[in-house]
Amino acid sequence: MGNPEINDPPRGRRALGTVLVIGGVGTILYWTAFFSSGMVQATREPCYLVFERAFPAADAWTAVAAILAGVGLWRRRPSAVLFGIAGGSGFVFLGLMDVLYNLEHGMYTLRTAEMANEIVINAFCLTVGPTAIAYAWRQRRVLDPR
Repeated sequence: MGNPEINDPPRGRRALGTVLVIGGVGTILYWTAFFSSGMVQATREPCYLVFERAFPAADAWTAVAAILAGVGLWRRRPSAVLFGIAGGSGFVFLGLMDVLYNLEHGMYTLRTAEMANEIVINAFCLTVGPTAIAYAWRQRRVLDPR
C-alpha cells in the first residue's frame, strides 16, 4: 500500500495555507493603502518614504509566492514545496530589512497606530517566513512524493 506517511495529509497544511494566503493578500492591501491613501505610512520623513518605495516588487513576488504556496497546501500540490520555501524566504528577507531599518532610524520609538502595524508585519514576516520554509522542507516528500 505504500508509505503511510506519504498517503496521510500533513498536519497543519490547511492552517498554514490560510496564513500564507492572508499574508499575500495582506501585502497587496498594504501597498494599495500605501500608495492610495498613505494611511499605513509610519512617518512622512523622506528617507522612510524612499526606503518603502524600494519594496513593491519584492513584496509582490513574496505575495504571489505566498498565495501560490497557500493554494498548493490547500490542494496538496507539489508546488507548495517550491512556493512555500520561496514565499517564506521572501517574508524573512522583507522582515529583516524592515527590522534593520526600524532599529537604525529609531522607528520603534514612534507610538502610532501605523508603527504598531509595522511591528505586527515584522513579527508576521519573521515567524511565518521561517515556519513556511521549515514546513515545506519537512513535508517535501509528502507534498511531492515523486
